[in-house]
Amino acid sequence: MSHVEDQQNEGNTFESHVDGDGEGEGSTSHIKNRLDGGNVQPQQSQAVAAHVQALQRRKIAQLEEKLEALQSGRAVKERCGRYRTYWVALLTIYVRQTIWYVTKGRAIRRVVTLFDSIEDLVAENNRRYEDDDPDTTIEQDRLQIGYATLTRTLPWFFKKGSEMEYEEYSHMLKMLCQGADGARGDDTSKLKTLVSEWVNREFKPVCLVDPDDKHSRRFTHDVCGKLLCPAELDWNSPEVKAGIRNHSDGYIITDLSFPAYLYDKYTINPDDLEEGLFKGKILIQGYKAVFTSPSSAKDVDGDGDGADVISNNRRVKKSLSRIKVKKHVRFALSSVTSWRSMDGDFDYEQFWRTIVDFFERAPGREVHRRVEKLLEWWTRKVFGRNRRGKLSDAMKANMSVNALARQREQRDDAAFDSP
Repeated sequence: MSHVEDQQNEGNTFESHVDGDGEGEGSTSHIKNRLDGGNVQPQQSQAVAAHVQALQRRKIAQLEEKLEALQSGRAVKERCGRYRTYWVALLTIYVRQTIWYVTKGRAIRRVVTLFDSIEDLVAENNRRYEDDDPDTTIEQDRLQIGYATLTRTLPWFFKKGSEMEYEEYSHMLKMLCQGADGARGDDTSKLKTLVSEWVNREFKPVCLVDPDDKHSRRFTHDVCGKLLCPAELDWNSPEVKAGIRNHSDGYIITDLSFPAYLYDKYTINPDDLEEGLFKGKILIQGYKAVFTSPSSAKDVDGDGDGADVISNNRRVKKSLSRIKVKKHVRFALSSVTSWRSMDGDFDYEQFWRTIVDFFERAPGREVHRRVEKLLEWWTRKVFGRNRRGKLSDAMKANMSVNALARQREQRDDAAFDSP
């Protein structure tokens, strides 16, 4: 009995072990897991492979986005490069054109007009074109002559101006004026120093003219006072000298008097005020310093050296360039330190107009002939004589260039005829 019970208890123990919580090695779930264990590893490998592929696809997508961004940036950069090249080219053209206008404008104050603006010259020409009124003032005639001189000096001015828009036209005028005023300033500064050197060299004053100090010039300095003294007065007279320096009545210096430096040897003939007028040595020096070179102004006693006579003869006929120098020499001898139209009671602009009228508004045929003769004298003094046209054919044939050509031809003929 006991033996049977013991066997039953062992069976119950086995069932209890089998039907327990399933944690034992002999449990059903444990056995099932062991049976399915062979499929776990392949499933994990497939999951890892899928994850790696997803990462790779994501990386590829990111690289494609970066590539697209780079390509887009390169395209933008190329477009910007093309635009930059375009704007640089436009800027270069603009700068070159501006410099060209400024350079061309330097001639205006030298040979066209010393004071009038380009706008005033153009306005007067337009007024005459639109208005049939034949009555004009002297001032209007001066402006019209100035416009005609401008178009001869700058032949392209009218055509370019008529084809431009207003902004471009205004810019052109501004640059021309900048060049004109710049040249006037350069010439004034140059003559301020050179005139002092010429005065010191020729007159050898006890008190030399300081090239850097204009306050010691004008009538304060004895030599400068002599050159600036009006033609109708005698600087050697102590009364005249004191009257001018004290601004006494009867000794007021205005533009109605021709200064002594305008005359040959700085000497005036009261009975013939035209004699020697505009032949002062310092005038020739001033002209050559501005229009040829400062070194050429050192020797002006004889005729010019003949340089550029043919090409410059036509240009030197224009009287305005010499008129401008006459005014600048007066400015250099004065005590005025900066450019302006008034020096006390002396009106530089009116002084300039008086000299212009002397050359361009001659009252009669005989006076006009004397003006032409004076201009020819200036041409000869500045550029020398042109005598090439006086050479005969015989003289030309005996000159070495033609003689050499003839000898070479004769020797060639002799060699050909020899046996």
